[in-house]
Amino acid sequence: MKTIQVLLVEDDPMVREVNRQFIERVEGFKVIDMASDGVKGIEKIKALKPDLVVMDIFMPEQDGIQTLHQIRAENLNVDCLTVTAANDVQTIQQILHLGVFDYIMKPFTFERMEQTLIHYRQFKEKMASASDVSQAELDEMIGQAWQPINEEQEQVIKVSQDLPKGFNRATMDKVLKYLKQCEVGASADDVATGIGVARVTARRYLDYMEKNEMIRVDIQYGSVGRPINQYFIEE
Repeated sequence: MKTIQVLLVEDDPMVREVNRQFIERVEGFKVIDMASDGVKGIEKIKALKPDLVVMDIFMPEQDGIQTLHQIRAENLNVDCLTVTAANDVQTIQQILHLGVFDYIMKPFTFERMEQTLIHYRQFKEKMASASDVSQAELDEMIGQAWQPINEEQEQVIKVSQDLPKGFNRATMDKVLKYLKQCEVGASADDVATGIGVARVTARRYLDYMEKNEMIRVDIQYGSVGRPINQYFIEE
């Protein structure tokens, strides 16, 4: 597949440069231009016709939400990915309703960006080579392989129906999925790096899940320094 051309729309010059470097570290992606606000972003979309726009939300002149509305209203043929510090539910819902491919919260790791871009490239490659798709093929493309709910998933659903303020099921599912892959357990630092969240966030979820008997914790003592909590999925 051809190189995916990316337009980067971000008002902070330092963040813009970091994001450019992250994007171009992923094979098959090239940042063809950058814009500092939504007005300039729309102009460049029309002139350059990029495949993907990676866009901030809080910007001068015209913010990301207004820009997404304009992209959809004018039926501009471009995919969109938001990279933003916005973490309130109202903003997240607005952006998801406007059909972004993914929503990445600042601060984020290179691995989190890489994961999204690889998924996006795979999606575009499969769509380009297909004329018709089955439900299973579509599920695979969008990363939502359907499976019957098992007992462990029922436990997650039951606990997450009434989560404390500041918790959400999607993050809890990511923590569980990561721990499943760790046969020897994982620390809060491991989980934070593995799913692309802050260590304090990972620790909050791990502590909550351990208290609700969804996972177990073992304290491991090294020769130097404080003991480390290692978290495991309950068998």
